[in-house]
Amino acid sequence: MITVIDGVGKKVELARPARRIVSTVPSQSEYLFDLGLENEVIGITKFCIHPKSWFESKQKIGGTKNLHLDKIAALNPDLIIANKEENTLSDIEWLAERFPIYISDINTLKEAYQSMSDIGMLTNREVEAQDWLNRIQDEQRVYNAADQEFGTVAYLIWNDPLMAVGSNNFIHDMLGIGGWDNCFSHLKRYPVITIDDIIAEAPHLLFLSSEPFPFKQSHVSYFKEHLPQTEVLIVDGEMFSWYGSRLLKSFKYFDKLREKAF
Repeated sequence: MITVIDGVGKKVELARPARRIVSTVPSQSEYLFDLGLENEVIGITKFCIHPKSWFESKQKIGGTKNLHLDKIAALNPDLIIANKEENTLSDIEWLAERFPIYISDINTLKEAYQSMSDIGMLTNREVEAQDWLNRIQDEQRVYNAADQEFGTVAYLIWNDPLMAVGSNNFIHDMLGIGGWDNCFSHLKRYPVITIDDIIAEAPHLLFLSSEPFPFKQSHVSYFKEHLPQTEVLIVDGEMFSWYGSRLLKSFKYFDKLREKAF
């Protein structure tokens, strides 16, 4: 019997390693690929764009917020990988009544590491999971050796209305690890703000995320007009928000971002 406690404190028990896996989380689909689970993963969402080969060939089971429950049921999975924030509660509850489901709730890098280890256990990929963890943590140690601070930052994830990254979420934790001081950390989760709020904070940097809203250069121009003393950059949202094997690339990306910003 394989037993782990998932991110919401629920016991997940499997009689054997999972052989029919459905992933409802894009970053976890990429991680499952990197663990070598080509044959075991039988369903992914339409937002699971990495790797391209899976996006083109695997059965799609809807979007993260609107899963096609009938398609998932027809696949008869022996493990579903889900996330408290990225998936809809009613969908998760419906699936949990019928299939084994591992639900992550990731607000820190430490929790991301634990989830990666848990998934390795559930899929009989403990060795591969530990290898990924070792490589990512080595990159983090090298990055942290610089131990510098790079000013205040406002990080936007949506444009209309403007939504920023507050505290108590994974992006906030990654900003802190990256050496940036989140100027909206006094607000929780993903607060709706105004341009006047950003002007009042006068951040050194304004990061416009590539996802979930695809900020463009026209937005950069708009914010530069209102924030002439702030460096405005479009950043790769996957590097700040994907918790899985993508983390191996995050710290080198942070290095390049620091060079670009100063």
